[in-house]
Amino acid sequence: MINIYCDESCHLENDGNNIMLLGAVWCPKIKVKEINLAIRAIKDNNNLPSYREMKWSRLSESKRQAYLDIVSYFFDEDALNCRILIVRNKNALDHSAFDQSHNDWYHKMYFNMLKVIIRPYEKYHIYLDIKDTNSSQKVEKLHDVLCNSNYDFSRSIVEKIQTVRSHEIQIMQLTDILLGALSYYVRGFCRVKAKNEIIELIKKRSGYALDSSTLYREDKFNLFYLDLQEKLNNDNV
Repeated sequence: MINIYCDESCHLENDGNNIMLLGAVWCPKIKVKEINLAIRAIKDNNNLPSYREMKWSRLSESKRQAYLDIVSYFFDEDALNCRILIVRNKNALDHSAFDQSHNDWYHKMYFNMLKVIIRPYEKYHIYLDIKDTNSSQKVEKLHDVLCNSNYDFSRSIVEKIQTVRSHEIQIMQLTDILLGALSYYVRGFCRVKAKNEIIELIKKRSGYALDSSTLYREDKFNLFYLDLQEKLNNDNV
Protein backbone atom coordinates (compact mmCIF):
# COMPACT_ATOMS: atom_id res chain seq x y z
CA MET A 1 0.00 0.00 0.00
CA ILE A 2 1.35 3.40 -1.08
CA ASN A 3 0.16 6.76 0.23
CA ILE A 4 0.35 9.70 -2.20
CA TYR A 5 0.02 13.29 -0.95
CA CYS A 6 -0.87 15.80 -3.69
CA ASP A 7 -0.86 19.57 -3.93
CA GLU A 8 -1.29 22.18 -6.66
CA SER A 9 -0.28 25.74 -7.45
CA CYS A 10 -1.72 28.30 -9.90
CA HIS A 11 -4.28 25.75 -11.10
CA LEU A 12 -7.22 28.07 -11.74
CA GLU A 13 -8.03 29.08 -15.30
CA ASN A 14 -7.99 32.87 -14.90
CA ASP A 15 -5.71 33.44 -11.92
CA GLY A 16 -3.26 35.69 -13.77
CA ASN A 17 -0.45 33.14 -13.70
CA ASN A 18 1.08 31.64 -16.83
CA ILE A 19 2.27 28.49 -15.09
CA MET A 20 0.60 25.65 -13.23
CA LEU A 21 2.21 23.05 -10.99
CA LEU A 22 0.87 19.75 -9.71
CA GLY A 23 2.97 17.77 -7.27
CA ALA A 24 2.96 14.58 -5.22
CA VAL A 25 5.06 13.10 -2.44
CA TRP A 26 4.61 9.39 -1.82
CA CYS A 27 5.82 6.63 0.49
CA PRO A 28 4.79 3.17 1.68
CA LYS A 29 1.87 3.36 4.09
CA ILE A 30 3.83 1.41 6.72
CA LYS A 31 6.35 4.29 6.85
CA VAL A 32 3.80 7.09 7.30
CA LYS A 33 3.78 7.18 11.12
CA GLU A 34 7.57 7.09 11.31
CA ILE A 35 7.92 9.92 8.76
CA ASN A 36 5.27 12.09 10.41
CA LEU A 37 7.02 11.67 13.76
CA ALA A 38 10.38 12.58 12.18
CA ILE A 39 8.92 15.79 10.74
CA ARG A 40 7.43 16.65 14.13
CA ALA A 41 10.87 16.09 15.69
CA ILE A 42 12.44 18.50 13.17
CA LYS A 43 9.90 21.13 14.23
CA ASP A 44 10.64 20.49 17.91
CA ASN A 45 14.39 20.74 17.33
CA ASN A 46 13.86 24.13 15.72
CA ASN A 47 11.51 25.44 18.43
CA LEU A 48 8.44 25.24 16.21
CA PRO A 49 5.27 23.82 17.77
CA SER A 50 4.50 20.45 16.17
CA TYR A 51 0.93 21.61 15.49
CA ARG A 52 2.17 24.67 13.56
CA GLU A 53 1.73 24.16 9.81
CA MET A 54 4.86 24.60 7.71
CA LYS A 55 4.03 26.15 4.36
CA TRP A 56 6.25 27.63 1.67
CA SER A 57 4.40 30.94 1.93
CA ARG A 58 5.33 31.18 5.62
CA LEU A 59 9.05 30.63 5.18
CA SER A 60 11.06 33.45 6.73
CA GLU A 61 14.66 33.93 7.83
CA SER A 62 13.81 33.01 11.42
CA LYS A 63 12.41 29.63 10.26
CA ARG A 64 15.08 29.01 7.62
CA GLN A 65 16.87 26.14 9.43
CA ALA A 66 13.67 24.21 10.04
CA TYR A 67 12.85 24.28 6.33
CA LEU A 68 16.40 23.33 5.37
CA ASP A 69 16.18 20.39 7.77
CA ILE A 70 12.84 19.27 6.31
CA VAL A 71 14.21 19.31 2.75
CA SER A 72 17.37 17.48 3.82
CA TYR A 73 15.23 14.88 5.58
CA PHE A 74 13.28 14.31 2.36
CA PHE A 75 16.47 13.53 0.44
CA ASP A 76 17.90 11.41 3.28
CA GLU A 77 14.77 9.26 3.69
CA ASP A 78 14.78 6.55 1.02
CA ALA A 79 11.05 5.88 1.47
CA LEU A 80 10.08 9.39 0.31
CA ASN A 81 9.72 10.34 -3.36
CA CYS A 82 8.43 13.38 -5.24
CA ARG A 83 7.12 14.16 -8.72
CA ILE A 84 6.13 17.61 -9.98
CA LEU A 85 4.48 18.52 -13.28
CA ILE A 86 5.10 22.09 -14.46
CA VAL A 87 3.02 23.70 -17.22
CA ARG A 88 5.06 26.68 -18.41
CA ASN A 89 2.58 28.44 -20.70
CA LYS A 90 -0.92 28.08 -19.27
CA ASN A 91 -2.05 31.17 -21.21
CA ALA A 92 -1.76 29.11 -24.39
CA LEU A 93 -4.73 27.00 -23.34
CA ASP A 94 -7.50 26.88 -25.96
CA HIS A 95 -10.09 24.53 -24.52
CA SER A 96 -12.54 25.03 -27.37
CA ALA A 97 -10.02 23.67 -29.87
CA PHE A 98 -9.94 20.38 -27.95
CA ASP A 99 -13.63 20.27 -26.98
CA GLN A 100 -12.86 20.31 -23.27
CA SER A 101 -13.50 22.37 -20.17
CA HIS A 102 -10.78 23.67 -17.88
CA ASN A 103 -11.77 20.98 -15.36
CA ASP A 104 -11.37 18.30 -18.05
CA TRP A 105 -7.87 19.57 -18.82
CA TYR A 106 -7.04 19.86 -15.12
CA HIS A 107 -7.86 16.19 -14.57
CA LYS A 108 -5.83 15.18 -17.64
CA MET A 109 -2.84 17.00 -16.16
CA TYR A 110 -3.37 15.26 -12.83
CA PHE A 111 -3.34 11.94 -14.64
CA ASN A 112 -0.11 12.92 -16.44
CA MET A 113 1.45 13.77 -13.10
CA LEU A 114 0.34 10.56 -11.37
CA LYS A 115 0.67 8.00 -14.17
CA VAL A 116 4.42 7.57 -13.62
CA ILE A 117 3.83 6.84 -9.93
CA ILE A 118 0.96 4.34 -10.17
CA ARG A 119 1.89 0.74 -10.91
CA PRO A 120 -0.60 -2.10 -11.50
CA TYR A 121 0.84 -4.43 -8.85
CA GLU A 122 0.51 -1.97 -5.95
CA LYS A 123 -2.41 -0.34 -4.16
CA TYR A 124 -2.79 3.37 -3.50
CA HIS A 125 -4.48 5.84 -1.18
CA ILE A 126 -4.31 9.37 -2.60
CA TYR A 127 -4.78 12.49 -0.48
CA LEU A 128 -5.48 15.96 -1.88
CA ASP A 129 -5.14 19.23 0.00
CA ILE A 130 -8.53 20.92 0.32
CA LYS A 131 -8.51 24.05 -1.87
CA ASP A 132 -12.15 25.04 -2.43
CA THR A 133 -15.79 24.02 -2.02
CA ASN A 134 -15.68 21.85 -5.16
CA SER A 135 -13.20 19.41 -3.63
CA SER A 136 -15.64 16.47 -3.39
CA GLN A 137 -16.57 16.69 -7.09
CA LYS A 138 -12.90 16.98 -8.08
CA VAL A 139 -12.04 13.91 -6.01
CA GLU A 140 -14.70 11.75 -7.62
CA LYS A 141 -13.81 12.89 -11.14
CA LEU A 142 -10.10 12.30 -10.57
CA HIS A 143 -10.82 8.84 -9.18
CA ASP A 144 -12.81 7.99 -12.31
CA VAL A 145 -10.08 9.31 -14.62
CA LEU A 146 -7.28 7.42 -12.86
CA CYS A 147 -9.16 4.14 -12.62
CA ASN A 148 -10.46 4.20 -16.18
CA SER A 149 -7.06 5.14 -17.60
CA ASN A 150 -5.44 2.25 -15.74
CA TYR A 151 -8.29 -0.19 -16.53
CA ASP A 152 -8.87 -0.32 -12.80
CA PHE A 153 -12.64 -0.43 -13.10
CA SER A 154 -13.07 -2.22 -9.77
CA ARG A 155 -10.90 0.40 -8.03
CA SER A 156 -8.60 -2.29 -6.69
CA ILE A 157 -5.42 -0.31 -7.54
CA VAL A 158 -6.45 3.24 -6.58
CA GLU A 159 -8.52 2.23 -3.60
CA LYS A 160 -9.20 5.66 -2.19
CA ILE A 161 -8.90 9.35 -2.99
CA GLN A 162 -9.89 11.88 -0.35
CA THR A 163 -9.27 15.47 0.65
CA VAL A 164 -7.45 16.37 3.86
CA ARG A 165 -6.41 19.54 5.63
CA SER A 166 -2.69 20.10 5.24
CA HIS A 167 -2.21 21.40 8.78
CA GLU A 168 -3.23 17.95 10.07
CA ILE A 169 -0.83 15.94 7.85
CA GLN A 170 2.93 16.41 8.25
CA ILE A 171 3.81 14.80 4.88
CA MET A 172 1.32 17.10 3.12
CA GLN A 173 3.30 20.04 4.49
CA LEU A 174 6.45 18.57 2.94
CA THR A 175 4.60 18.41 -0.39
CA ASP A 176 3.65 22.09 -0.05
CA ILE A 177 7.27 23.07 0.61
CA LEU A 178 8.73 21.18 -2.39
CA LEU A 179 5.97 22.36 -4.73
CA GLY A 180 6.23 25.92 -3.45
CA ALA A 181 9.97 25.92 -4.02
CA LEU A 182 9.58 24.84 -7.65
CA SER A 183 6.82 27.39 -8.22
CA TYR A 184 8.99 30.15 -6.74
CA TYR A 185 11.94 29.14 -8.93
CA VAL A 186 10.03 28.67 -12.19
CA ARG A 187 8.29 32.03 -11.80
CA GLY A 188 11.66 33.74 -11.48
CA PHE A 189 11.31 35.01 -7.92
CA CYS A 190 14.46 35.61 -5.86
CA ARG A 191 13.59 38.27 -3.29
CA VAL A 192 13.68 36.12 -0.14
CA LYS A 193 17.15 34.92 0.87
CA ALA A 194 15.87 31.97 2.92
CA LYS A 195 13.81 30.72 -0.02
CA ASN A 196 16.79 31.02 -2.34
CA GLU A 197 18.76 28.82 0.06
CA ILE A 198 16.07 26.15 -0.11
CA ILE A 199 16.20 26.24 -3.92
CA GLU A 200 19.96 25.82 -3.88
CA LEU A 201 19.71 22.92 -1.44
CA ILE A 202 17.18 21.15 -3.69
CA LYS A 203 19.47 21.65 -6.68
CA LYS A 204 22.46 20.28 -4.78
CA ARG A 205 20.70 17.27 -3.26
CA SER A 206 18.74 16.33 -6.39
CA GLY A 207 21.63 16.87 -8.78
CA TYR A 208 19.35 18.77 -11.18
CA ALA A 209 19.34 22.41 -12.30
CA LEU A 210 15.49 22.38 -12.08
CA ASP A 211 15.14 24.02 -15.52
CA SER A 212 14.01 20.96 -17.48
CA SER A 213 12.42 17.55 -17.16
CA THR A 214 14.34 14.78 -15.43
CA LEU A 215 14.61 11.30 -16.85
CA TYR A 216 11.22 9.59 -17.01
CA ARG A 217 12.29 6.88 -14.54
CA GLU A 218 13.84 9.26 -12.01
CA ASP A 219 12.30 8.08 -8.76
CA LYS A 220 13.52 10.41 -6.01
CA PHE A 221 12.86 13.88 -7.44
CA ASN A 222 11.04 13.68 -10.76
CA LEU A 223 10.24 16.81 -12.80
CA PHE A 224 8.10 16.93 -15.92
CA TYR A 225 7.95 20.22 -17.85
CA LEU A 226 5.03 20.49 -20.26
CA ASP A 227 4.84 23.16 -22.98
CA LEU A 228 1.32 23.51 -24.33
CA GLN A 229 0.40 23.82 -27.98
CA GLU A 230 -0.03 27.48 -28.84
CA LYS A 231 -3.54 28.86 -29.32
CA LEU A 232 -5.05 28.37 -32.74
CA ASN A 233 -5.55 31.48 -34.84
CA ASN A 234 -6.37 32.39 -38.44
CA ASP A 235 -2.70 32.19 -39.43
CA ASN A 236 -2.23 28.56 -38.55
CA VAL A 237 -5.65 27.02 -39.23
